[in-house]
Amino acid sequence: MQPVTVYCRAPVSLETPEVSVEVYLSSGLPGLSIVGLAETAVKESRDRVRAALSSSGFTMPDRRIVVNLAPADLPKSGGRYDLAIAIGILCASKQLPAVQLSVCELLGELALNGQLRSIPASLPSAMAALRAGRSVIVPTACNNEAGLLRDPRVLLAASLSEVAAYLSGNSTLQIATMLPPAITTVQPDLRDVQGQALAKRALEIAATGRHHMLMSGPPGTGKSMLARRLPGLLPALASPELLETAAISSLRGVSAPGWGERPFRTPHHSASAVALIGGCTDPRPGEASLAHHGVLFLDELPEFNRQALEMLREPLETGHVSIARARGTVQFPARFQLVAAMNPCPCGYLGDPYHECRCTVEQIRRYQARISGPLLDRIDLCVNMGRERIVLQPPADDVPTSAAIRARVQRASERSHARGANPNAERDSNAVKQGGWPDAAGLKLLEQAAARFCLSRRAIDRTLRVARSIADLADADTVMREHVAEALSFRNGGANL
Repeated sequence: MQPVTVYCRAPVSLETPEVSVEVYLSSGLPGLSIVGLAETAVKESRDRVRAALSSSGFTMPDRRIVVNLAPADLPKSGGRYDLAIAIGILCASKQLPAVQLSVCELLGELALNGQLRSIPASLPSAMAALRAGRSVIVPTACNNEAGLLRDPRVLLAASLSEVAAYLSGNSTLQIATMLPPAITTVQPDLRDVQGQALAKRALEIAATGRHHMLMSGPPGTGKSMLARRLPGLLPALASPELLETAAISSLRGVSAPGWGERPFRTPHHSASAVALIGGCTDPRPGEASLAHHGVLFLDELPEFNRQALEMLREPLETGHVSIARARGTVQFPARFQLVAAMNPCPCGYLGDPYHECRCTVEQIRRYQARISGPLLDRIDLCVNMGRERIVLQPPADDVPTSAAIRARVQRASERSHARGANPNAERDSNAVKQGGWPDAAGLKLLEQAAARFCLSRRAIDRTLRVARSIADLADADTVMREHVAEALSFRNGGANL
């Protein structure tokens, strides 16, 4: 008897490599064995499949059944192979026709009563199946993710019986439908933050060019409040960006952001390097990848593990994370916008006119040295925030709202988009020079600043990017001296660090 092959996907990376579930029935003592580098959860599918077949009105063949998950050197985990194994057994025992198996992929975990449970990485698996030219059947519970593809070849099934009826040609399956395009959460308003005009200006520039930003100041000056209001200033996600962010969230098994919302990740400062960057024996994306096309907010920056912070240097430059393991290298996208906040010293009150700093010079030096120079060199905007007088009254009418600032950011982003697809912070050096080379006065000022402050080539390049974003906000075609001067003020705003 020839083996029957059913196609499935392994959630190893966003590419979700193909897995061939080969089912072979032979003579011998009845039993079911699963081979192909399957972990415990996969081997336990023997009992789930047996119970699901019986509950759905099918019979388990009284034969020796061997299930091979190929390729054999690819690790298999989870219960996502249950449906493919069950259908393979039914087709191998002639209880179902095997006509459509070559043009269809099956994903789903089986309950004992034959119902299908949701699985992680359903969206990237469905995307890979469509790229391979096949249709795909996923559990109905995965409609929120699979519906984003808006493809009639992405089908939903609630139980093993529904899949069997579809493969027999006796019924049809529901097509995955897209979620309604509506933002479900209310973003906090920048108008709620009193004072801090300089930090608000820096936040607007950061939103325009997707620049990285660091805020330093005593406790209670509004650093976290400002950071949490950045996503409300950013343009909504485009369709390709939405699919990428949803696919990463699906691979990690976490809830994706609401429709059109950019991710906002806030890991605790006790997070390990693996939690921040990704990894483990079976590599999974970390917080940096979950913040793809969004914001990664690191509060209390010096309290993070030094090794974890240093591992952010490569994705800040390249926009992706490469995780190398003995079995191979996995790459995850990580084009995030870094926003960080910190106190100026361990007690937090250095430079505060209302509180006395209790730290010694050596303590302050060690505290600030936790953030390396190469990491600071990759941050475009540094803002020192002082304590301002508290005014217990509603904000004045002339204080701009997040919606008004977002409209300005949108106009500036459209101007930038006319010169290239990527934001200013993500373009290569040649594109920045072609679209934003300053005038003679601006170049002279930048040369003087580079010599006085010993700016690196990277710092000069990033200053040019920030100046171009400032010019876009001013609706200027040419980067002027005042734009370069403002960009330099933010570059040296953290000179005390």
